[in-house]
This record gives sequence, structure tokens and C-alpha cells, in this order.
Amino acid sequence: MIEFFKKIENANIVLKDVVNPTPILQSATLNRQLKANIFFKCESFQKVGAFKFRGAYNAISQLSEEQKRNGVIAYSSGNHAQAVALVGKMLGVSTTIVMPNNAPKLKLQATKGYGAKVVVFDPQETTREAIAEQVNSNQLLTLIKPFDNEYVIAGQGTAAYEFAHSVANLNMMVAPCGGGGLLSGTAVATKSIQPNCKVFGVEPEMADDATKSFYSGVLHSNPNPPTIADGTRTASMGDITFPMVREFVDEMKTVSEESIKEAVRFFFYRMKLVVEPSGALGLAALMTGAIKAEGNVGIIVSGGNIDGATMSEILLD
Repeated sequence: MIEFFKKIENANIVLKDVVNPTPILQSATLNRQLKANIFFKCESFQKVGAFKFRGAYNAISQLSEEQKRNGVIAYSSGNHAQAVALVGKMLGVSTTIVMPNNAPKLKLQATKGYGAKVVVFDPQETTREAIAEQVNSNQLLTLIKPFDNEYVIAGQGTAAYEFAHSVANLNMMVAPCGGGGLLSGTAVATKSIQPNCKVFGVEPEMADDATKSFYSGVLHSNPNPPTIADGTRTASMGDITFPMVREFVDEMKTVSEESIKEAVRFFFYRMKLVVEPSGALGLAALMTGAIKAEGNVGIIVSGGNIDGATMSEILLD
């Protein structure tokens, strides 16, 4: 853990003057309801509206000049796509992004707006990895994986690094889990700074591959799960994130689709925050009692990229 924490510290140096210093917010109403002190690290205010910018910038900035000249390729349903596209624009690196045809329109449009070449595919017919291999058949483009990349994980871990240095005596840290990049980085950063803090990962019930993997010790896969939390639709954790999550995370929990929507509504109506379903997983776990809040609780709000149609559906549900 010490060795990987150094990678997070290095990533923090790289990102210090680049990332937005995202706020840590509280709700007095929620604190009273849960009888605990809940702190939200709002990565919804990060560049591209999500924590993914941290990992993408840290990874792409490490490439050689030749790799930067050749360009990069990535696959993502949205936030990683936007992050890679924006970083490419900032660093003068051409970007090709493979995105499923069910990706939120807002994220697809933003990715194109940052100047990326977008390749759309049908997830019912093939996989994003297969499409990326076809597009990059000459292997000239450097693949920036959305989570199974040490530089990406270290970059994502800087959110918790900032969090754990800002709020003392955390009893619990809660982060959403898709492929496990954010959760892995969060666990290492948190436990390195505040060793007594327990770390929890949260997934939708309909996309519970990481939870099954965590408790069974066998890597499970759930391709294209039909959850509203599109940021967690990854088929499985990766070769790097799976063992990291098992070693450094204390517990994994799942939440229902309705509880995710209720958490989005709470953020919107009570805290005046726009949070995407994936970013609301931690709050959903606390509100349903899947995780019993105790003492000082940190929650990573991973992003705020939700299109108008989905938000309207949730608010009017």
C-alpha cells in the first residue's frame, strides 16, 4: 500500500494546479436524520463534471512524446470519454473514443465537443474492447483504460487524498464502484492518511459484479447491466483493481434502482446539487441503511453528468 500511495502523492503533484479544488458540503437535515456527520466530496464540480478528469490527466501526462504524437484511444460510456477528450485538447494529443449507442447524449455531445473522434457501437452485438482493437489495428494509439491503469487509479485517488487531508477523524469513507478505479484509489489514499477509517464500495443491485467478486474471491462479470447508474455499467473489475479492492476495501454494498433515484432527488431538492445516478450511490446506501452511518462519514460524489430527460424522469417519478 505504501508503494501505491506514493503514486497517488505523485499524481497529486501533477494535478495540483490543474484540477478544480472541489468543495466538501454537508446537509444539516441529513445529519439529523442519520445521526452522524456526513461530508460530501463533490466531484460533480470537477472539470468535465466528474472525477474521471483526474485519472485521465495523470495517465496521459505520463506518455512519451512519441506516444503523444501518435494519439490515444479510450472506451467509455461517458465520463472517462469526456475526460480523455478534454485532456487531449489541453495537451495537444489527438483522441479516439469508443462509446456505446446507449451512452447519455449529454456525455456523447460533450466528448465530441472537446474534439475527439467518436466511434459508436451497439453493446448488444459486440464489446467496446473489440471495437477499440479494430480501430487501433496498427497499435499506434496508446490505450487509456477507464480504470485498469495504475496512473488512472492514482489520479482518481487524489480526490480521497484531498478529502482525507481536509476532514479529520473520518470513521467511514464511501465511494461508488464501477470498474473499481475510484474505489481502489480511494481505499489506498484514505487508509494511508487515516488508517482507522473503514472504506465501503457501493454498486447498484443490477450491476453487482464487483460485490460478488469481492465476497467470493472470484472475478464475476455482468456485461451491459440495465442500471440507471450508467457509470457502473462496466462488465467487471480489472486485473489491477480486483485485487486492490479485495485487499484495501472493508465492505461492498448494493442499492436498488429506486433508492438511487431517491438519492438523486435528495441532492437536487435538499442540497440544490445536480448529481448523476452513479454519483448518488453512496448517499443511497446511507439512506437505505445498507451502510449504517457512524460518526464522521465521507462520501465521494463521483459526478454530475445527467441529461435533462433522465433527470426529469427521476424528479417526476
